[in-house]
Amino acid sequence: MLWAKIIIFSGVFGMSDQQWIRNLFNCIDAKNTKEILSFLDVECAFRFGSLPPVRGHVDLTDFLSAFFGSIAALAHTIIDIWRVPEGLVCHGLVTYTRHDGSELTVPFSNIFKVKNKKITDYLIFTDASML
Repeated sequence: MLWAKIIIFSGVFGMSDQQWIRNLFNCIDAKNTKEILSFLDVECAFRFGSLPPVRGHVDLTDFLSAFFGSIAALAHTIIDIWRVPEGLVCHGLVTYTRHDGSELTVPFSNIFKVKNKKITDYLIFTDASML
């Protein structure tokens, strides 16, 4: 995972925002659903691109299992992160590796609404239609 310019804040998560983002995206890139869920409120609303939102750990586990099974790998490069009053926003590039070994790299932006150190709303803006 590559890291470009990142604004470092004293984080609301008991660590810097940079470290928190790094930890989350390491779990995502490892396709580690259990660890991803540890960042999320049990009733977290999650939306990937233009797909319908899912809510809660059970539905999100099902979604992530299907999504992670549809690709061989993924890797995020974070370009910037910003603290906003209700959480964090970040953007960068994500590279998806298909099962045939071909790759697709697209820009993404994520909005994380946070309460009590857990993500309550997780919004992903990207165009993965070429997957």
